[in-house]
Amino acid sequence: MSICTFFGHKDCPDSVLPKLMVLLEDLILNHCVNQFLVGNQGNFDFYVHTVLEKLSKAYPHINCSVVLAYMPQKQKEFESTNYFNTILPEGIENIPPRVAISWRNKWMIIQAEYVVTYINRSFGGAAQFALLAKRKQKICINIEV
Repeated sequence: MSICTFFGHKDCPDSVLPKLMVLLEDLILNHCVNQFLVGNQGNFDFYVHTVLEKLSKAYPHINCSVVLAYMPQKQKEFESTNYFNTILPEGIENIPPRVAISWRNKWMIIQAEYVVTYINRSFGGAAQFALLAKRKQKICINIEV
């Protein structure tokens, strides 16, 4: 059993979808990845979650969890979001909100063996966490479109 997580620019184009489908299916079939940890900020996270929902129909043994950086604060926000299969990492409740996303991202890197990225520029949070994953000697795969 292996775990994969994801980091990508929030303005990721939908042209990433076909490559993401092929890559994730390869990780499932050829690398024994069956646990996926996805954030909930931006287009890339949305596209990853969309592809994993489709793949879970063909591969029911995989598990996709959305890793939250904070608890929903407003009743309306809670009602408008699907919180099925979400994780709130233990300890994050003690983290100030201004650094919660960074703390959550570091937690996801620690959990994973594989890190899939969509990075097309060297600045921003996605690039920062992709670099951290490489320093932590994770298997990093960047999707280019």
